Amino acid sequence: MDSLNYCIQHKGLEVYAFVIMSNHLHLIISSNKEPISTIIRDFKKFTAKQIILTIQTEPESRKEWLLAKMAYAGNRNSNNKTYQLWQQDYHAIEISSDHFLHHKTNYIHQNPVRAGIVEHEEDYLYSSARYFYNKKCLVEMSFIGG
Repeated sequence: MDSLNYCIQHKGLEVYAFVIMSNHLHLIISSNKEPISTIIRDFKKFTAKQIILTIQTEPESRKEWLLAKMAYAGNRNSNNKTYQLWQQDYHAIEISSDHFLHHKTNYIHQNPVRAGIVEHEEDYLYSSARYFYNKKCLVEMSFIGG
């Protein structure tokens, strides 16, 4: 959340919808300041370093297994020095209509419901669904269309 908010405040990222799950995230975003690819690259780099540092320094029963998995992936990719946390690419899809935007926003917000984490999308803390239900959202949201 802090990294998303940093990108909003310092890189011109505009977030219209998001959900952060345990093993992936979905974003509907734009930027007029920096290319999205640059923002995503920096976001991945920063968050990977923070997550790896946390795994290395905090009590974690799966520490050795997690670090070994990330080291294996890192060794297979010449872009990494040691570990790889994120997939190398991302799957950007251009939002081309209001209907498509609403469809994707609903899909994103329903992720925690489909996963059985919450019963109602607005109850999931790491989602912009809260914003749409006038609840406290942990990310500074942008208005769609403005």
